[in-house]
Amino acid sequence: MTTHDRLPIIVGHQDTLLRLYLSEQDGGRSFFTRSEQGHIDLPRAQEGGLAGSFFAIFAPEPCNDDAKDRQMVVIETGNGYEIPYAAAVDPDYARRVTIAMMARLFRLEAESDGQVRVARTVEDLEYCLTHSIHAAILHIEGAESIDDNLDTLEVFYRAGLRSVGLVWSRPNIFAQGVQFKFPHSPDTGPGLTGAGRELVRACNRLGIMLDLSHLNERGFFDVAALSDAPLVATHSNVHAICPSTRNLTDRQLDAIKASEGLVGLNFAVYDLREDAQKDPTTPLDILVRHIDYLVERLGIDGVALGSDFDGTTIPAAIGDAAGLPNLVEALRTHGYDDAALRKIAYENWLRILRRTWK
Repeated sequence: MTTHDRLPIIVGHQDTLLRLYLSEQDGGRSFFTRSEQGHIDLPRAQEGGLAGSFFAIFAPEPCNDDAKDRQMVVIETGNGYEIPYAAAVDPDYARRVTIAMMARLFRLEAESDGQVRVARTVEDLEYCLTHSIHAAILHIEGAESIDDNLDTLEVFYRAGLRSVGLVWSRPNIFAQGVQFKFPHSPDTGPGLTGAGRELVRACNRLGIMLDLSHLNERGFFDVAALSDAPLVATHSNVHAICPSTRNLTDRQLDAIKASEGLVGLNFAVYDLREDAQKDPTTPLDILVRHIDYLVERLGIDGVALGSDFDGTTIPAAIGDAAGLPNLVEALRTHGYDDAALRKIAYENWLRILRRTWK
């Protein structure tokens, strides 16, 4: 199969903007040059058929000695692990980082000679798919940069924001994210705040997709009760297979199905494996097993690919964006036909966005 014959794929979450932003401090990493760094650049995306993705904007903790002491310390427990709950970040700092990373994406689009386009409508996305243009969907992971009056939400929407994750795994004024823990349920704290409820309503009004990944269970069901849009978790897996706080219980999956929503498969090995080990030799069979479970619970229209490229440890059998066809072939060998593969690869994302964007 040649590069041009690749099945076009949209992934629901990647952290490439963050990697580009951070790499500028070390001389820079080009999105347009094939590299062995990270998971995505344009040449590897084209090689693997990655036609579009949700470009996440995430404000990391500021680089200082105090923050370094708190970052991702894994504590091994008798049968798993836990990571101390991340501290809230300063909203002013988060806004500065968010604006800088948005500007980085717009510069990338301008420098791409037409090879990258920020997609603001489904028509934009469809045009990109049919003209071999990489579609960039602007997403915020963790709403710290949005003020409680939601003025910044309106401005970011006009700039191109089309997807918002209420939280990362830390608290903000809108909700609380899940603490990373295994084995444990995602019921790790209180639900949405009053400001969080207003944010959900505003996103519905504007047609911004809400991403429920990283949100704790009570917050998830608060959104389910409020939102008039399909429920979406862009990069999450099956709790019944891997009982991590980041994964979705059967009850959550049933709520997503009832809303005609969608789950994008997360490639993070520790949220795939039954033992939650950070093992890159994890075989593709376990990804197929999660997809089978999601299809059984949600139907074939409710399953897509999330990836979390450039944000996590993924199976070496995929490796990076160029390796996406390996997963497609594993699904094909397992019995998924062309129609099902098209749905998982890109059609289900189009369906959700047609129902959500305005």
